[in-house]
Amino acid sequence: MPADSTAFEDYVAPARARPELWRLILGLVLGLGVYAGGLVLYFSLLGSAMGVASTSWLVDVATRSERPFGTLVLLGSFIAMAAAPMLLAPVLHQRRIATLIGPLRQAARDFGRVALATAAVQAGALVFWALAYDVTPNVAFGQWAVLLPLGLAGVLLQTGAEELVFRGYIVQQLAARFRSPLIWGVVPAVGFGLLHSDPAMGTETWHLVLATTIFGLIATDLTARTGTLGAAWGMHFTNNAGAILILSTEGNISGLSLFGTPFLPGTSGWQVVFDCVALLVAWRLARRFLAR
Repeated sequence: MPADSTAFEDYVAPARARPELWRLILGLVLGLGVYAGGLVLYFSLLGSAMGVASTSWLVDVATRSERPFGTLVLLGSFIAMAAAPMLLAPVLHQRRIATLIGPLRQAARDFGRVALATAAVQAGALVFWALAYDVTPNVAFGQWAVLLPLGLAGVLLQTGAEELVFRGYIVQQLAARFRSPLIWGVVPAVGFGLLHSDPAMGTETWHLVLATTIFGLIATDLTARTGTLGAAWGMHFTNNAGAILILSTEGNISGLSLFGTPFLPGTSGWQVVFDCVALLVAWRLARRFLAR
């Protein structure tokens, strides 16, 4: 994570105008409030549009996300998360929303290159899981094809929201205040991993935390090297699209996937090792694509 690179310095520069730590802490607190309020507004508006008297049913459907509608509702709810940094940047730090992403043309190019690199690795990983576990049809192909554009848009929103928060707002504001990558690189990645923990999985949830923390480190490295969110977003998008839209695992946002497996994420060490190795291979390939 080369903190002294010109690209990364330019990426962090807008945050240096107001780098005070208290602003970041206040921003995280306010961001949680915006996120919570945004979720309430989202489900209220959606319930009103559908003529549903109580939004608790919608929340329950989204939480279980075992059907196409539930998964789409869940993915759409990430608009509330995206709203938080988009409000905090101009209000609390007096900088443009676009500075959370970096140069937009380059970000789009980086997104495409890394998405392709990750797709190549993902294809091999999906074949492996298909051979290692019983694969069963999940959503009928005709219905899946019709819903695919909405699913892709939903995954784009979900991954974009998480990147805006973790590799955008948090990394930038920490890097504006601290020079050490142990702070601006590692701390957001660990936080990203911890937020993916699931108490229902017991001690095995730490396998999932480890894998997502490693992804957070990789995504931050790509952001630091390119000076945009594009590369990290491209890897995140392709990785999640494969898991949500192509081959889902039991109990893991399975409502829109073409196929499913009984594999439970994080239930054994070797499975986590394989996932982490696939991430590292995708990272190395992505860096090659970016160097062209």
